[in-house]
Amino acid sequence: MGKGFFQVPTAINEPVKSYAPGSPERAAVIAQYEAYFNGNVDVPMYIGSETVTTGNTNNMTPPHDHQHVVGTYHLAEKKHVTQAIEAALEARKKWAQLTWEQRAAIFLKAAELIAGPYRAKINAATMIAQSKTVHQAEIDAACELIDFLRFNVEFMSQIYEEQPDSAEGIWNRVEYRPLEGFVYAITPFNFTAIAGNLPASAAMMGNTVVWKPSDSQIFSAKVIVDVFKEAGVPDGVINVVYGDPVMITDTILASPDFAGVHFTGSTYVFKELWKKIGNNIHTYKTYPKIVGETGGKDFIIAHPSANAKQVATGISRGAFEFQGQKCSAASRVYLPKSIANEVLEYVKEDIASFKMGSPADLSNFITAVIHEGSFDKLAKYIDQAKADADAEVIAGGNYDKSKGYFVEPTVILTTNPKYTTMETELFGPVVTVYVYEDADWSETLQLVDGTSEYALTGAVFSGDRYAIDEATKALENCAGNFYINDKPTGAVVGQQPFGGARASGTNDKAGSAQNLLRWVSPRLIKETFVTPTDYRYPFLG
Repeated sequence: MGKGFFQVPTAINEPVKSYAPGSPERAAVIAQYEAYFNGNVDVPMYIGSETVTTGNTNNMTPPHDHQHVVGTYHLAEKKHVTQAIEAALEARKKWAQLTWEQRAAIFLKAAELIAGPYRAKINAATMIAQSKTVHQAEIDAACELIDFLRFNVEFMSQIYEEQPDSAEGIWNRVEYRPLEGFVYAITPFNFTAIAGNLPASAAMMGNTVVWKPSDSQIFSAKVIVDVFKEAGVPDGVINVVYGDPVMITDTILASPDFAGVHFTGSTYVFKELWKKIGNNIHTYKTYPKIVGETGGKDFIIAHPSANAKQVATGISRGAFEFQGQKCSAASRVYLPKSIANEVLEYVKEDIASFKMGSPADLSNFITAVIHEGSFDKLAKYIDQAKADADAEVIAGGNYDKSKGYFVEPTVILTTNPKYTTMETELFGPVVTVYVYEDADWSETLQLVDGTSEYALTGAVFSGDRYAIDEATKALENCAGNFYINDKPTGAVVGQQPFGGARASGTNDKAGSAQNLLRWVSPRLIKETFVTPTDYRYPFLG
């Protein structure tokens, strides 16, 4: 029973630590990295109050040292997925009735644990599992996840505070109920923060969850589970299973109690999920909520008035940080002929200065791509560009997987604006550049809008406000997050709610109240204080 209108702590973005030489955070993360790298952890599934092992395991290996084993994880059978569903439904009975401030306190505590005693752990685990540099791990695994937890609590309180007007003699109020059933969270390898936020945001609103992390992120997902357990998330609220994604998904989507999916991953997989949900629609007790953030073919377009060095830095950071493995990463660039050579020379200088290798060496800017499948795909497209008459590799282009899955940051220059790497999502450190005639600025904006099926992020660089206004209007539908004179990556929770449309997802804006509203089912309650006793209205005379 609520006993007050509670104000939650004001959410502020977690400051990013520098990890400069001699700093305490640098020493802490290096020590934790070495401990994890030289250890061997056995990761169970988490179903209700049980830690479940099956004996059927896969190894966890760092992408930058793929023969080195840092642990194992256990694969689910169908019965384990069914048990996870049952555990979620059982836990819902108490969790959905828990007062919202108690749920808020759990996740605020989780944020403080990550900010303090778990910071080195979650960053080091992300460096190992996903080959992130310490800076990329810090802004993702620590800061962004902390921000998601803190800001979502604030958004939750704002949602509950939003109430309808009441006329004389009646009281209208809205309850924001959790969904009737359970939520399925499917998370990607590339952001530890997303892996934590997708199950946590649904749980925060009173739902219980079955969570399947990416096989390539389980090492750092284990730290998230540890944080949630220490923060006090009750057993069965977030159940974690690993293994065959088709079997797990088919088992979950066959349940009448399936109430929603919170997804980040590939466009194809999301569309297949949507299709399966549609085919099963007569099975469900309620219409499931379908929330997904998927792929991107994100662009940078420079106007002739743009500053060449600023454009180059936008490309170098936007395309190559975390090896381009961000759904927001710049992967197609449109340069005006008048500044193209200058921009590309700056980019080449940047690439030549990049150090590449293990994230254990904090001087490296580039590390490995996530796995052999990604490596082979990227190598194929790079080799094709070397062979094609309408494309050339002007920087990078080398790759080596003997120790780790290393692909050099690569720039492809094409004379064909519809060249395959201008249209296909590669998810790696490869950017393709098309040079247009300065006079064709307006036509090139239409080209940008019409080239890709995706609509996630994009950026315009210009010193001309009329050109910026034209681009903002012309590119309205091809980027859910649109950046002016900045790279198209690095959305900050509470500042730039993130998501795209078209084939990039449902645009439910992670890091905003819009996303949390998908995990509730409002109930309007109208109470009349003096109830009528005569059916006759005045017009009857």
